[in-house]
Amino acid sequence: MNTSVSQDFLNNLKTQTAASHKRLEELPVSSYILSPNMKMDDYAHYLKLMYDVHYSVETDVFPLLSAVVDDLNEREKKHLIEDDLLYLNYSKPVARPVFNTQNISIPFALGVLYVVEGSSLGGRFILKNLETIEGLNDGKGVSYFAGYGNKTGSYWKTFLHLLTAYEEKYNVENEIIEGAVYAFDCIHNHFLQTQK
Repeated sequence: MNTSVSQDFLNNLKTQTAASHKRLEELPVSSYILSPNMKMDDYAHYLKLMYDVHYSVETDVFPLLSAVVDDLNEREKKHLIEDDLLYLNYSKPVARPVFNTQNISIPFALGVLYVVEGSSLGGRFILKNLETIEGLNDGKGVSYFAGYGNKTGSYWKTFLHLLTAYEEKYNVENEIIEGAVYAFDCIHNHFLQTQK
């Protein structure tokens, strides 16, 4: 694999998704889970929103990528959110669709997965705040944000290696970037439209 080419691709991917990523992070629903005064209702609401995202990805995107990403079952997170909500005494949510995945290509789907997998890295940062909140400070109710635990970094590197190898083999940078921007924008719109 050509390291400089793959680095250029990853830099382009990050640069071209930066504006969409920032818009998502600036939503109130995204910022209140980083607040030291976060309320459990706000936390549960965020978990339900992310449940919709992961439900959509695991139901509609994973099947498209089953021949490309060989550890998809280890990347499932919907059940972690269900466990956290159960611990917090909230009912299991009824999933609402986040993405329209009809007729999308494998590279586009990889772009969507890039965003969802990247959120696991961010989740470790959010976890630091959650562990200071009364009721979550004993390690329970935070399994979703704990993600892959101390393997989070290696899971991310493994995914990036797969992504860059696929891009280099098929020359599909634009489609992957389109999928990533689409994912950020869909999640942003879902967060914006879904009130508590």
